[in-house]
Amino acid sequence: HVQLVESGGGSVQSGGSLRLSCEASGYTSSSYCMGWFRQSPGKEREGVAVIDSEGTTSYADSVKGRFTISQDKAKNTLTLQMNSLKPEDTAMYYCASDAGRGERGIVMVVTCPARSWGQGTQVTVS
Repeated sequence: HVQLVESGGGSVQSGGSLRLSCEASGYTSSSYCMGWFRQSPGKEREGVAVIDSEGTTSYADSVKGRFTISQDKAKNTLTLQMNSLKPEDTAMYYCASDAGRGERGIVMVVTCPARSWGQGTQVTVS
């Protein structure tokens, strides 16, 4: 049973920065890729960033050059550094992994077919 717990969200002014963290537990050793997706009311879910087990990263065009995804395998943590934030970045951000049984379906996070995700952390940019 994969558990993902996000933290680090909050409110920030346009141009500011936030750092999101995700603590993973459970069958994370079977994970090949992890990432972040976001969703806000009235908008489609959007895959933001992904990193695979070899450290290869991919980003949505909307965040390239502003967001950086990284992972610490020893600590089972995933991080999303968000700089130069814009009001359109306002959303609930979810940490996701391809590990798990996919009881809630599969969410495509850039290039990663995520089967598990956390409860989310809210990011508000004004």
